[in-house]
Amino acid sequence: MAGNEDDRADLVIDAAGVVKTYDTGEVQVHALRGVDLRVPRGEMVAVMGPSGCGKTTLLNCLSGLDGFDDGRVLINGSDITRMADNEKTDFRARGMGFIFQTYNLLPVLSAAENVELPLIVSGTRPREARRLALEALERVSLAEYANHRPAQLSGGQRQRVTVARAIVNRPSIVWADEPTGALDSGTANGIMDLLVELNADADQTQVIVTHAPDVAARCHRTIHMADGHIERDEATRPLAAAAASG
Repeated sequence: MAGNEDDRADLVIDAAGVVKTYDTGEVQVHALRGVDLRVPRGEMVAVMGPSGCGKTTLLNCLSGLDGFDDGRVLINGSDITRMADNEKTDFRARGMGFIFQTYNLLPVLSAAENVELPLIVSGTRPREARRLALEALERVSLAEYANHRPAQLSGGQRQRVTVARAIVNRPSIVWADEPTGALDSGTANGIMDLLVELNADADQTQVIVTHAPDVAARCHRTIHMADGHIERDEATRPLAAAAASG
């Protein structure tokens, strides 16, 4: 679980009092009600709870994909609440990776071209971006599919491309929203094997929104949300045990 004040300097996520309200004009939806969350470097955190409890909203607000109404979020010591939109875009491209249930791959681009996109956004030269993209595809065992477009890949292969894209910039943190939700159980286990391996090898912090107890069981810590707040925060298992449970 998150440490005490002595290890504050090693926190990747330090969020306090995060409030997010959606106003439809007819009704206000209190998506986040003053959420506090601290995550140290190298921890895998699962975020669970019923649909509509604020899981994805929390991920989007903490990562800077969405704004929020009140509170503070520090990522690696940088206050994203003080960043302009273009600064947040660059900050994400340089230090974060994202994995989504729907893959979010551009259909007209090859696997390698999809993977190198974060590097291109952050100003990496094309030749270097392609080299790093191919290395990332090798890491997820898809090097031979580098020139395939998403429509030519299975669901599991597409999610591996998404993982490769998430790690190509060697981020300190990866955000994953239902990364196994669209996959069969065997393929889902393979994706979790990969995420656990990446976490162990690179000391990579991961925040994983999931409905699946077996996914949460492989993380170090599980946050249970309800009605826009954290209802329960519990240690799940240490890294060694998580890695061995696949």
